[in-house]
Amino acid sequence: MSLGTSHKRVDAEAKVTGRARYTDDLTMPGMRYAKYVRSPIAHGLVTRIDTEKALQLPGVEAIFTYQDIPSYLFPTAGHAWSLDANKHDVADKQLLTNHVRHHGDGVAIVVACDPLTAEKAAMLVEVEYQELPVMTTAAAALAADAPLLHGGESNLLKQHALQGGDPEAAFAAADILVTGNYYTHVVQHCHLEGVTSYAYMDQMDRIVIVSSTQIPHIVRRVVGQALGLPWSAIRVIKPYIGGGFGNKQDVLEEPMAAFLTWKLGGIPVKVELNREECFLASRTRHSFDISGKMAVDQHGVLQAYSLDVLSNTGGYASHGHSIASAGVNKIAYLYPRLALGYKATTFYSNLPNAGAMRGYGAPQVTFALECMIDEAAAKLGIDPLELRIKNVARQGDTNPLNHKEIKSAGILECLLRGKELFEWDARRSACLNQTGPIRRGVGVACLSYSSNTYPVGVEIASARLLMNQDGTIILHVGATEIGQGSDTVFAQMAAETIGVPFSTLHVNSTQDTDITAFDPGAFASRQSYVTAPAVRQAATELRAKILKQAAYMSSQPEWALDIIDGNVVFSEMPEKVLFSVQDVSMSAHYDQEVGGQLIAEVSCKTRSNPPAFGCTFVDLTVDIPLCKVTINKIINLHDSGQVLNPQLAEGQVHGGMGMGIGWTLFEEMIVDEKTGIVRNNNLLDYKFPTILDLPDLDCEFIETYEPQSAYGHKALGEPPLISPAPAIRNAIWMATGVKIDDLPLTPKALYRHFVQAGLLEPQENNNV
Repeated sequence: MSLGTSHKRVDAEAKVTGRARYTDDLTMPGMRYAKYVRSPIAHGLVTRIDTEKALQLPGVEAIFTYQDIPSYLFPTAGHAWSLDANKHDVADKQLLTNHVRHHGDGVAIVVACDPLTAEKAAMLVEVEYQELPVMTTAAAALAADAPLLHGGESNLLKQHALQGGDPEAAFAAADILVTGNYYTHVVQHCHLEGVTSYAYMDQMDRIVIVSSTQIPHIVRRVVGQALGLPWSAIRVIKPYIGGGFGNKQDVLEEPMAAFLTWKLGGIPVKVELNREECFLASRTRHSFDISGKMAVDQHGVLQAYSLDVLSNTGGYASHGHSIASAGVNKIAYLYPRLALGYKATTFYSNLPNAGAMRGYGAPQVTFALECMIDEAAAKLGIDPLELRIKNVARQGDTNPLNHKEIKSAGILECLLRGKELFEWDARRSACLNQTGPIRRGVGVACLSYSSNTYPVGVEIASARLLMNQDGTIILHVGATEIGQGSDTVFAQMAAETIGVPFSTLHVNSTQDTDITAFDPGAFASRQSYVTAPAVRQAATELRAKILKQAAYMSSQPEWALDIIDGNVVFSEMPEKVLFSVQDVSMSAHYDQEVGGQLIAEVSCKTRSNPPAFGCTFVDLTVDIPLCKVTINKIINLHDSGQVLNPQLAEGQVHGGMGMGIGWTLFEEMIVDEKTGIVRNNNLLDYKFPTILDLPDLDCEFIETYEPQSAYGHKALGEPPLISPAPAIRNAIWMATGVKIDDLPLTPKALYRHFVQAGLLEPQENNNV
């Protein structure tokens, strides 16, 4: 058996030995380097650009301003194309601009012989601005007299409302009514490898882009849109990639790299953002302002909840309203037996551009929902864990919004198993009725998450299998490996289905839009679920071809043969080996009469989208005078269906938990509300947890079997980061009695809340 086993990653040795080649490891003779001239203000109009001094610097080859670029507006979001024009992403971006919409917006770009010369020249370009009013909040951006960032009638990007049942009637009749206002903040992805790409023109005058991207096929389409070229005139190659977490689910610098090589006669041009630029000019997580309401009856049965979301997308749309829209679609499965109301509004502002980030709206709305669950439990005077146990999804429930049946649900078992592992009752009892400066608390929170984007998006995937003469098999998939381990799991799927050892599979981790068949990319926790049917069908076809050739070789009927551990055997006498798969492959290649290379290729679509579930338990200590939180124990439990590779799954959960803890207790992009200037766009001042800052991370899986899945599995990539934040917030509330409804829970934020609650005396000369 290959699936369910912790096989070593197929790329492990290449990565740890340095043999893996990332975009910045690849170079070309005559490479030129580009550097942006970026706005030092958050909102304004360019009134003058003088490039004379910069052009005099030796080594400078060209400078382009907003006056030199194509007039096309293009989208940047990494969504699959839709035949319905109403579903197209918002096209509001140009390569350069004379209307600066956020701190660090690009107004010009320099091309030089080396990176240092390009940087020096960019500093010599003189730019003057007419400053405009800065809008960083919903109140400012949506005011009647607010200056317009993208024309139209207001800075409203989009809004919509959904409803399942009658939540207003439930609120009116509620025994217990909970209301609250919740805020989640802006953070950045901080992937190890920065944003980088280069482009050149090949012998056929096509533009070739090599990029660290999650979405090579979508990059090809968007670059074509940005330059007004046929999509087929663009070729995109994705080598190894050092993380993305959704930031590289946008089309970032690829259109600029393509434009520069196109304008400069096809020479290779590289566009790379340093870390400071990644904060300002790539993407961030949307901040949400959420007004919530929840109705519960006297027996602890949830009757309804509603969420009203204000989503701040920053200077450009990027994924825009789809983030706020997706949030409710992902959480609606969690507590399905109730009425649900949801309203979402997305607006432009002068914050840095927000886009996709791991969780895609679910962390923000789950924070509000799971805070309200604890508040409802407090009003009822019951254990918040018991309230969740009573109301979470069961198999056979239906989603209150789309009415889809939940065919597998292990969230109840996650909670019950977590209660036992965590020793919830004992820990909770030990935390009751505390006083003094050092206090303990426990918290719990739940999550649900979908396994792809269907039916909102088109879910298509591909797989190609080629058998070599020696019986080894090459696997090509359109799905992009970005560090999550998908290539390894795909190899396990193929090996399991064909009947060969895992070691015989070789996965080509480079996606090339000229070679690998279409796949939208790595996002939405979709890869293993959506690509599995393609791998399974291709593997089944290859298996059939192996057996057909073996039947010819042995003069036996195909139905009488089987493949076990790389050998062709009799189905009813598996101990009797007829041939090795290598023997069959040699026959297929070199028999003069019958055969050919054994190849199978499939492209197919997925039309199901089951929910995964999970929860977090946390025990923490709060040092009130120091405003410091120490996590004593934290454990995530997940229902992701069948676990395909336990070690990889555990790694995914640990990584997500670390990001969730960072989002909650450490990270925050500090943006001046009045000026829009980012104050900490570097890894010295932007604090995210290192390995020394994190506690021991525990996890366990409750394995269910999802019948709609090719191998019984469901999503896992994004869910682990969703529930730590509300669990930590709930534990801090229990420990201190201070209910905090906004993130982050950094020391300065805790200080502010503790002073307001009277736990601390205000200190003089502080700015928190």
